[in-house]
Amino acid sequence: MLQPPDSQKSQLPSNQTFSPSKTVSVPVEQATIGRSVVIKGEVSGTESLYVDGRIEGTVNFAEHRVTIGRNGSVAANISAREVVILGKVQGNIQCTDRLDIRSEGALTGDVVTQRISVEDGAILKGSVQVRAVEHKHDKSQPQVQKQAQSEPKPVVAEQPKAAAAVAGA
Repeated sequence: MLQPPDSQKSQLPSNQTFSPSKTVSVPVEQATIGRSVVIKGEVSGTESLYVDGRIEGTVNFAEHRVTIGRNGSVAANISAREVVILGKVQGNIQCTDRLDIRSEGALTGDVVTQRISVEDGAILKGSVQVRAVEHKHDKSQPQVQKQAQSEPKPVVAEQPKAAAAVAGA
């Protein structure tokens, strides 16, 4: 009698076991600042951060993601690999990878990033500077390939720039 229910359960939990494994792998390590928490000063760490409360000062998570939740309010400069804004941020943002402002989000401040995404309905007030993404790819290539590829490319790249400069002048 135990085998038939186990075999039936083993078919159902396999689907259920698969779903929780996805859930476990998504939030690897993440600190959370709750809705009622207010922090004044410098916040830094070596894991991702989810802010649903209030921070005033500076936020530095250089190699990780900082997410400002729907209830989150940040009056600080933020430096992180990736920033996701669903709440309100007043301050400058510097991302080494990507800034994502969702439809509920609002940012007042200057941005320096490699990639940016601003959904319909989001508010962005300030300047945006998008850096070239090619620096990221150069680091991942071996030096031999990088040297071989970088020698011909600047020559090709300079010719259109010179033509564009002449045409613009």
